[in-house]
Amino acid sequence: MSFSFEALSLTLRERKILNDVSGQFQPGRVTVILGANGAGKSSLLSCLVGLREPQSGSVSIEGLPLLSLESRERGRLIGLLPQRPDIHWNVDVKTIVGLGRLPHTGRWGMGATDREAVAKAMAATDCTDLADRQALRLSGGEQGRVLLARVLAGEPQWLLADEPLASLDPAHQFDVLDRLKNYAKSGNGVIVVLHDLTQAARIADDIMVLKEGAILAAGPREKVMTAEVLGQAYGVEVQITTSSTGEPLVVPVRRL
Repeated sequence: MSFSFEALSLTLRERKILNDVSGQFQPGRVTVILGANGAGKSSLLSCLVGLREPQSGSVSIEGLPLLSLESRERGRLIGLLPQRPDIHWNVDVKTIVGLGRLPHTGRWGMGATDREAVAKAMAATDCTDLADRQALRLSGGEQGRVLLARVLAGEPQWLLADEPLASLDPAHQFDVLDRLKNYAKSGNGVIVVLHDLTQAARIADDIMVLKEGAILAAGPREKVMTAEVLGQAYGVEVQITTSSTGEPLVVPVRRL
């Protein structure tokens, strides 16, 4: 299922956030969006899920304009983990995760398939033991895992995540990235904004680099994630090496 955007322009408070950007994402792959603060990464994600309507341009899924889709259909196609997700209701975790099934449930509420999807999502994010805990009593990292489980429970064809590693300890960062990678391997599309360049190199099949509201580079990770491109995007000198286990290491060494 193709997912594309064309000639998107977005202005907020008289500032050009996105400037006539176009691109396409592929199912079965993880695309990581990189760029310095203010480059337009979160704004692009907001347009991709329909939370913001650009001044010009369009977002399409299978050639259909995103904004023409009924909200439940859009919810079945796209799941979003926002940058600063908040839990406002002091209900138990399994109820929070169950909200991810709303685009699928009928008038009688959750059935066996829905409950299975919730259980699967909680297991994948190491939340099963939290099922009966009150959500507002969890740590920030635990809440982050619960909200990722909520998105996964919806089984969207496209999963978009804006800085999903915030508040997570290193072990759970690896768990979340592995889960996103596996989600793409199952045939779904994953689009994720990251700041950690090493983790981006580890998970990405494709990279899209934004700079000042424009796309600086986009394509397979091996071609895009270079010291030259990253230097232009971030204004720093970058060294790209590999660890003893063969994993990529991307290290900023000095400001340019």
